[in-house]
Amino acid sequence: MTKEINTLEEMLNRIGESSDDEGRVTLGSIVESVGGRSFGPLLLLIGVIMTSPLSGMPGIPTTMGILVVLIAGQLLFGKDHFWLPRWVLKRSLEQQKICKAIDWLRPPARFVDRWLRPRLPAFVKGWRIHLISFLCVAIGAVMPIMEVVPFSAHAAGLALTAFGLALIARDGLLALISFLVIGLSFAVFAYNMI
Repeated sequence: MTKEINTLEEMLNRIGESSDDEGRVTLGSIVESVGGRSFGPLLLLIGVIMTSPLSGMPGIPTTMGILVVLIAGQLLFGKDHFWLPRWVLKRSLEQQKICKAIDWLRPPARFVDRWLRPRLPAFVKGWRIHLISFLCVAIGAVMPIMEVVPFSAHAAGLALTAFGLALIARDGLLALISFLVIGLSFAVFAYNMI
């Protein structure tokens, strides 16, 4: 059984070590490295990808949006572990690109990890988990459109990262901050679409 992830840097380390013999990193190997019952780390992973330079690659926001809907949707309906289709798990990138993104994200990860701790636990349990998962599904549903609105995918990535971290660290304050980020993201998105 995979040890539970408690920090952003632990997650980045696991992703960096999950390449195959051909130097490719599949989503399936990443899921295996972060744990199949870990909704928080997977939402965090997608958020990290969306805040990294990888989000500028064509198709990445759409693919990540589909994953968010699949993962958060299962959390919304109370599943204790998630399922992803095999064709999604086979998607891969070169390890070199993944390592570049990880190197870019490592300093902010260390900074964020210093501030994480369990606080305001009422905001990360009960019906609030369903609210978090509902908001993540909403973000995932609009992510394909974000491919045409510059930098909107980064804002969605920040919200997903914050929700993922809040679920991992049981940090209710971070969940509250995430609600604000989502509000700002949708405001920017709506403004740019007008």
